[in-house]
Amino acid sequence: MVLTPMGLRFMGRHIPVAIGRAGLTTTKREGDLATPVGVHRVIGLLYRPDRIPAWRLPPWARPINLEDRWCDAPDHPDYNHLTRRDFGRSAERLRRADPLYDLILPLDWNWPYAVPGQGSAIFIHQWRRPGYPTAGCVAMARQDLIFVARHAAPGTRLIVRTGGRQGQRCP
Repeated sequence: MVLTPMGLRFMGRHIPVAIGRAGLTTTKREGDLATPVGVHRVIGLLYRPDRIPAWRLPPWARPINLEDRWCDAPDHPDYNHLTRRDFGRSAERLRRADPLYDLILPLDWNWPYAVPGQGSAIFIHQWRRPGYPTAGCVAMARQDLIFVARHAAPGTRLIVRTGGRQGQRCP
């Protein structure tokens, strides 16, 4: 997968995507709203079993449970990891009311050995609407996300290069 100014290039397709509100960055920091430049690898596939049937996904997909969270508290030992702890700190609930996280491909940005403050929860997920920016993730339409999820096994690379302007959004 290669992120280009025209979208995501994957398996002969060009998929429209949205990136972080602050565009691309080579100096990712927690909460900066930017998508990190680099070569990232898919580390898993999480899905809402009440919204997406398992038969549409590869067998290695893991259901999102009610208590699943992604820790984005830089001072916590679970920083930038999936956790089931509701520890009263900053932990993003993965089971959301909206459909953004019905299907998530977490990336290995700052993982598995997270450096505090260098960013967490960089996912490929569903967008709110075409072109609506993310908090640093890569987002796309649901049907495109399902296609990517079915074909991007763990270890699949997402290449994000500089070259676009800061604040760039992929149509």
